[in-house]
Amino acid sequence: MAESPLPSASNAEWFDRAQQVLPGGVDSPVRSFASVGGTPYTVVSGEGAYVVDAEGTRYIDLVQSYGAVLLGHAHRVVTEAISKAAARGTTFGAPTPGEVLLAEAICARVPGCEQVRLVSSGTEAAMSAVRLARGVTSRDRVVKFDGCYHGHSDGLLAGGGSGVAMLGLPGSVGVSAGAVAATEVVPYNVVPELDDRVACVIVEPVAANMNLVVPQPGFLEGIRGACDAVGALLIFDEVITGFRIGSGGATAWSGVTPDLWCFGKVIGGGLPVGAFAGRRDIMSALAPGGPVYQAGTLSGNPLATAAGLAVLTHVSDADYDALNVRAADFGARLASAITEGGMAVSVPVFGPLVGLFLDSPNGKAGPALTAPVDYVTAKELAGNGVYARFFHAMLRRGVALAPGPYEVMFPGLAHGEDVLRQVVDAAGESAHEVSSG
Repeated sequence: MAESPLPSASNAEWFDRAQQVLPGGVDSPVRSFASVGGTPYTVVSGEGAYVVDAEGTRYIDLVQSYGAVLLGHAHRVVTEAISKAAARGTTFGAPTPGEVLLAEAICARVPGCEQVRLVSSGTEAAMSAVRLARGVTSRDRVVKFDGCYHGHSDGLLAGGGSGVAMLGLPGSVGVSAGAVAATEVVPYNVVPELDDRVACVIVEPVAANMNLVVPQPGFLEGIRGACDAVGALLIFDEVITGFRIGSGGATAWSGVTPDLWCFGKVIGGGLPVGAFAGRRDIMSALAPGGPVYQAGTLSGNPLATAAGLAVLTHVSDADYDALNVRAADFGARLASAITEGGMAVSVPVFGPLVGLFLDSPNGKAGPALTAPVDYVTAKELAGNGVYARFFHAMLRRGVALAPGPYEVMFPGLAHGEDVLRQVVDAAGESAHEVSSG
């Protein structure tokens, strides 16, 4: 049977239809244009570094599904793995070889990681890791960092970044006071003072949900020491950083080993997936062998595990090294182009994660901005209203950034030198347009 073509419609027409059946016209607030204005483009296809919208416009895509895509859209290795898995069946509700193989691949790459429980999203991973930490320690209190986003479970929305920050929400209506009563929010890059009521500290090793804020020297080591001193568990939320910065996770580059990890995005090869993982003695507390309950009908889905394993197997350490070098060069050239275009800018880079903080559109070469070190300093720049104008100027030049100032850019293995050069050129022109009013 021939494939049915999509109905021909403009971006505006698709968005009008979406608003009738989807709240706000989107299935995730970070996709909306609420903070930048205008009508979202509707993507109908992607290939490599590019996406194509309903009107046939082709964009260089620096969103890459918010970091879930590492090899580029519709990469042959991934699509073939999904196709072969789908031909065998899409879900069984029973153990499959794929979930074992993916878990083995994760454990083999991350130092200190001994067992993995696969789930279907980063939100599930984080909330389950916290439940496990509480069960193992017999304590209730959770410490998280202001501006770090760990999914939309009730207890972790307090002080969240990403879409929560983009929409100016303190958390969410519908979250009871009791749900966050045991959650303490502390400043990022400051080692918290803990006591024996704390079950766990959860942290993004590199904060990538308040735009990009890198950990200061000694921060992660300090948290590890503070947890050890009071018997609390340390959770690294690596839903974004895991297998994007490198194959060994934050432990490989920081030397700090948490008790539990949260993974997602890259390990699903672009399909819905999440995982929490840790030492065998901690993970053994999970049902069915232990008293901490967690379950999921689609956990370890054979399509997602096939796609994720294909990515982890395909990417080499040399690929990560080359990507990190390319991202560092891109960040430096991007900052220079925007400065010459008349805007003040800070472009923090960590591995292949590239941030973008903008200010002072004044028509002449802008001063360098100090890179934010926490949510307060990040919010001062992300909330100044400048990003929206720059975003649309870039979009008109065929470059798609995330439609919100609290997200990072995700150049991946499909973003070659020529592609990134086009982004830099567009950024210089966009900065000049914005700074000239």
